[in-house]
Amino acid sequence: MRHIILRIHVAALWMFVFTGTPSLLGQSFRGVLTWHNDKARTGQNNNETTLTPLTVNSLQFGKLFSYAVDGQIYAQPLYVPNVNIAGKGTHNVVYVVTEHDSVYAFDADGIVSTPLWHVSFINPTHGIRTISTVNSKCTSMKPEVGITGTPVIDVMAGVLYVVAETQNKTTVVQRLHALNLSSGTEALGGPVVLNTVVSGVAFDPTLLQRPGLLLLNGVVYLSHASLCDPHPYHGWVLGYNAQNLQLESAFVTTPTGEKGGIWQSGAGLASDGGNDIFFMDGDGTFDASTGGSDYAMSMVRLSTSGGLAVADYFSPVNEGKLSQVDKDLGSGGVLVLPPQSGSHPNEIIGGDKEGKIFVVDRDNMGKFNSEKNQIVQTLKTTAGSYYSSPAYWQQNVYYSGSYDYLSMYSLTNSKLSTVPVSQSPTKFSFPGSTPSISADGSANGIVWAIETAGEKNTQGGPPATLHAYDATDVSTELYNSNQAGKRDLPGPGVKFSVPTIANGKVYIGTQGEIDVYGLLNP
Repeated sequence: MRHIILRIHVAALWMFVFTGTPSLLGQSFRGVLTWHNDKARTGQNNNETTLTPLTVNSLQFGKLFSYAVDGQIYAQPLYVPNVNIAGKGTHNVVYVVTEHDSVYAFDADGIVSTPLWHVSFINPTHGIRTISTVNSKCTSMKPEVGITGTPVIDVMAGVLYVVAETQNKTTVVQRLHALNLSSGTEALGGPVVLNTVVSGVAFDPTLLQRPGLLLLNGVVYLSHASLCDPHPYHGWVLGYNAQNLQLESAFVTTPTGEKGGIWQSGAGLASDGGNDIFFMDGDGTFDASTGGSDYAMSMVRLSTSGGLAVADYFSPVNEGKLSQVDKDLGSGGVLVLPPQSGSHPNEIIGGDKEGKIFVVDRDNMGKFNSEKNQIVQTLKTTAGSYYSSPAYWQQNVYYSGSYDYLSMYSLTNSKLSTVPVSQSPTKFSFPGSTPSISADGSANGIVWAIETAGEKNTQGGPPATLHAYDATDVSTELYNSNQAGKRDLPGPGVKFSVPTIANGKVYIGTQGEIDVYGLLNP
């Protein structure tokens, strides 16, 4: 068994972009190019033929090697097969970004023991550093902030788009970079500084770019929230032309109020592949129901036609009380479901800090009603909170609340089962887990989830745990990384981590390394 430790910076990552259906079925596998595998954020890779419920066990499956990196990995690793690396031949490549403002390109199969390329966006000699949080009262992210949101990749253009935050003395700057997948060099005339004003509100570069990037119809969309809620702040969506990196559109969630941050525990903005974007935001000013323009504590459908504008929304009946006690609706991301049977064929799903799941008709989202939620379904499903996003496979939805089990719900006639059809034997602590799915079409489904042992600020702490469950019945655990003693232990866990499964391997980011799992004797 090989064990490789490498150091490298990755500047650009490609995310998988679909046109039309949000499912991976019927698509040739071009890689994992975006957060949770597709624009719909289903989390599924239905092109996995090597890893099956029969081969994923502690005798046949385990940790193969690790690559060391220079900081914590909050973003999901991305994967592109058959990349022609400048001067180094063709490789399957896994792209990794860190809070130390680095982008790494690694050989995804461990064939090369040094980085294929590495890019760093800091220059300490010239005073350009990451954002230090060592002495901050904020404990959400320690010891630094650099690159947090998962990049997105355009394989046809050969470009990885990533947002990096740096500080030069007292000046904080955020830049959108477009990196060449083969070399890591800047492309498309980048980078560009994030800077705009909407409705008299100026973009604040000290905001946190946490959600994964979205590439939709030739535009790269970014979104922002605050880090530890300094007042005042606003949630943002920015759209940059994917060919020339020029700002095309911008949207503020609370232009006449405050807050409404879009953070979603790292989940990317979602889309059904058309012209609309879906997201959920946090507590703050909400007055849309009385003719205002503030949409805090809402699930929003944002039209991209002719700029960014709210096309529809849903806000829960108790949104005011939720805002008062910081019970964000937008503590996790939105899942766009494929067409459903029943009277609501087009739906989205999301959960909140109150432990509720909302099933919403995305064509008629219900807006706000002071007496009752006018949506398809509201379920109180966990005693904890949803700091996670759901995954989808074969008419099943997989969801993990904090301090609760991973639950599997079935979908029938546009509604979820009111209770789980199965639950994992594992009870996840804070913050729960966002699962990913690997399958060979409709067969051999496996649910993968990372347990981070309740490390709230992800500084130090015990190793993460990689779990694998049978996707037809998650009460059957196939494997976890503690079963073989120390052989398979990954690095210390990072909250909101999402595993990437591609070409017979599983990639997970930790506090100082990316760990790679697969068949021990393929």
